[in-house]
Amino acid sequence: MSAPAAARLTHRRVLRIAWPIVLSNATVPLLGIVDTGVIGQLGQAAPIGAVGVGAVILTAIYWIFGFLRMGTSGLTAQARGAGDTPEVAAMLTRSLLIGIAGGVLVVLVHVPLFAGAFALAPASAEVEAMAQDYMAIRVWSAPAMIALFGMTGWLIAMERTAAVLVIQLVMNGLNIALNLWFVLELNWGVSGVAWATFVAEWAGMGCAFYLCRDAFRVPAWRNWALIFDTARLRLIASVNTDILLRSAMLEVVMLSFIFLGSDLGDVTLAANQVLVQFLHVSSYIMDGFAFAAEALVGHAIGTRARGAVRRASILTSQWGVGAGVLLAVCFALFGGAAIDALAASDAVRDAGRTYLPYMVAAPIFGAAAWMLDGIFIGATRTRDMRNMMALSLVVYGAALMALVPIFGNHGLWMALLVSFVIRGATLGARYPALERAAG
Repeated sequence: MSAPAAARLTHRRVLRIAWPIVLSNATVPLLGIVDTGVIGQLGQAAPIGAVGVGAVILTAIYWIFGFLRMGTSGLTAQARGAGDTPEVAAMLTRSLLIGIAGGVLVVLVHVPLFAGAFALAPASAEVEAMAQDYMAIRVWSAPAMIALFGMTGWLIAMERTAAVLVIQLVMNGLNIALNLWFVLELNWGVSGVAWATFVAEWAGMGCAFYLCRDAFRVPAWRNWALIFDTARLRLIASVNTDILLRSAMLEVVMLSFIFLGSDLGDVTLAANQVLVQFLHVSSYIMDGFAFAAEALVGHAIGTRARGAVRRASILTSQWGVGAGVLLAVCFALFGGAAIDALAASDAVRDAGRTYLPYMVAAPIFGAAAWMLDGIFIGATRTRDMRNMMALSLVVYGAALMALVPIFGNHGLWMALLVSFVIRGATLGARYPALERAAG
């Protein structure tokens, strides 16, 4: 990319990519609220628990394939930056094949998968029976949901995040409408919630196919020699494996935070759960700018222009850090009121306010890690992501052992913030190598 081309990386371009992702993410908790509210109209506790447990288990299973979105995004953006139109189309086909194959695999082995999940987290016989019915319906949309990971990554790489927003609006809007019909009008109960989600997920995949239709006008989308090229498949396997391992280690951090909190008493656990919702809000907003980094850095890497890589990294990070500071201010000003809205117990409210300062700090301490993840995904420097995550996991474990016995839940929050800082600092130390490799 020439200097004038690099200059076309503007703040407006960053925002054009980021804002649809922020709005798209905002629809995610809305759907969960509607699911709970609709099934709650049945007046029984078990159906609410069944839908909640079933959704969590399926989300955890689908999460395993989350690498498909990130890997597809980085590699497609690079191919686009290099002007390799056939490879851009072939990447979409590869991601679809991997996603559909992964979904079929989940369908084939869902019986032992579900049994294993309930063995790890047993529920009452009534809740488990209802959850099994719920998941037995929804699992048949696994190919659609996992394929959507790949198509979403492809659209982000093409800087078509407005299409991602459309897909989410179609899926969630249809899901809500069918929930109301199947449960409240037809009285299908838990099965009605499952069927509504099943239909919405396949509709979402159909919508994504339509929005990706330009790729199917390029003959390379079915150029099987290119699609199954050994060197390209080996690269995809390496990138996706690194991302999977990195994501698994990140999940260990978050799950251990929740589990260790449960050992500190019910009130502390409840307060942590309330504050973790703030962390989810942070991720919903920061993801918009991290995804912009994936697309713009990947495109710049494809052009082999070091200056463009630096400019894309700086522009997206400025917005990401700014968003982190704004979130911190909002949490400081309105966090107490939000805690009151989410918790009815005075004890939980008091505990939440005690630990709120850590949540105020989290978006600032974590901004570098969030943004550098997007930058490194765009550059497909996934080995660095894996290794730096492993290092931060080790430091997090050491911080837990040193701080929790002395400071209790304060130590737990300190250790989490330390993990954010270490991940950002170590990826930052590897950034110069990323730039050097770009041009």
